[in-house]
Amino acid sequence: MKTIGICSDHAGFELKQFVKSWLEAKGWPYKDYGTYTAESCDYADFAHPLAYAIEAEECYPGIAICGSGNGINITLNKHQGIRAALCWIPEIAELARRHNNANILVMPGRFITTDEADVIMTTFFAAEFEGGRHQRRIDKIPL
Repeated sequence: MKTIGICSDHAGFELKQFVKSWLEAKGWPYKDYGTYTAESCDYADFAHPLAYAIEAEECYPGIAICGSGNGINITLNKHQGIRAALCWIPEIAELARRHNNANILVMPGRFITTDEADVIMTTFFAAEFEGGRHQRRIDKIPL
């Protein structure tokens, strides 16, 4: 397995700490792109380094967290090689992988529990891209 890239802002920091322990329990390598404290910060400062690392194939896939998930998701998706998906239930995480070949799982740190994050991550990592008509659609995303 490739190294998984992770990042968060202050609002996602606590859930990111859970994500790190979840990955460690599975023996999966990860690289933390920050933030490293719960002090107020800007999600873009951590989203861009994660996105660049995914695009450069230094890590795959990624997990990103902010309060609602929206800000970090919007920032990540500014990158041409990124397909970040905001997932708050397992069904969305599964479809993000199967239909959109999402390469970054985004979770809303203020709106899900660690138990919910566990199921979302389990589902995201278990799902595989279906290709076919979905690949045709993905090919039309870049500008």
